[in-house]
Amino acid sequence: MRSINRAVLVFALLGVAARAQVTPPPAAPAVPASPYVGSEVCGTCHEDIAKAFGKTPHHIADGTDKKRGFDGRACESCHGPGAKHAASADAADIRNPGKLGAAAIDRICLTCHVNQPTQIGRLQSSHAKDQVACTTCHTIHATGSEVLVVRKTDAINKQCEGCHLTVAAQFQQPFHHKLPEGAMNCVDCHNPHGSMRQAMTQSFGANEPGCLNCHGDKRGPFTFEHGPVRFGGCSTCHVAHGSANPRMLDRPQVQQLCLECHSNLPAVNSTRTIGVVPPAFHNCTVCHQKIHGSYVDRNLLK
Repeated sequence: MRSINRAVLVFALLGVAARAQVTPPPAAPAVPASPYVGSEVCGTCHEDIAKAFGKTPHHIADGTDKKRGFDGRACESCHGPGAKHAASADAADIRNPGKLGAAAIDRICLTCHVNQPTQIGRLQSSHAKDQVACTTCHTIHATGSEVLVVRKTDAINKQCEGCHLTVAAQFQQPFHHKLPEGAMNCVDCHNPHGSMRQAMTQSFGANEPGCLNCHGDKRGPFTFEHGPVRFGGCSTCHVAHGSANPRMLDRPQVQQLCLECHSNLPAVNSTRTIGVVPPAFHNCTVCHQKIHGSYVDRNLLK
């Protein structure tokens, strides 16, 4: 009996010793703190900016548009993670796109805006090549009287004139497109984000000059075409912004313009040449009335 009790006691002591030697389970690893703090924390200090920003289209990144992955972190989508800045309140601990170079600013904006219809050709546009950043024209926070995108005709023209002073002066010529009168704006003819046409001009019908948006009667297709209209475009004869000459022509007299191409051309079946200076009492368009193209006459007479 004593031997049995002794054996039970030994097994009990061994069990206690075994339990004492069991290694406790490791503690769960601590979840690293997120480098993001969210737009609400940003608005605690930047209250005026946060209120103005909430009225801009960019505010959709805070919840409406979840596909970008910035739900609730619209501020940090451009400024980068803000936890370190929120803790130190040091401007050096946050990214300020306004103090970056044009290429870096564009890279931030194109994170979301690449491959959108309004951005066609942005990376190859003259603005991009001349280091004109997106923030040069767009006020991202849209504080005070400034807005993200200017929409009114006068505001668009004023913004473009801030850089294009020479072009603005051309509109003061006697004959010009009605831009100073407020009947049109620069964006009617130019795509500021870039286009596939020269001088970032708008296009019509896929790849035709944007002039045809208004001057549709000059489009054709004509049975008998005038070569410069088809291959050179409107700028072959006309100055786009303004001119001292009627009809915004390149030359004071129509015959001077015509003879730049039609002087001393060989006549058919003859040793003579055609294209001499016409009589002073009329110009070329007295006879060749359909200079943009004709449906019925090879010589563009009617």
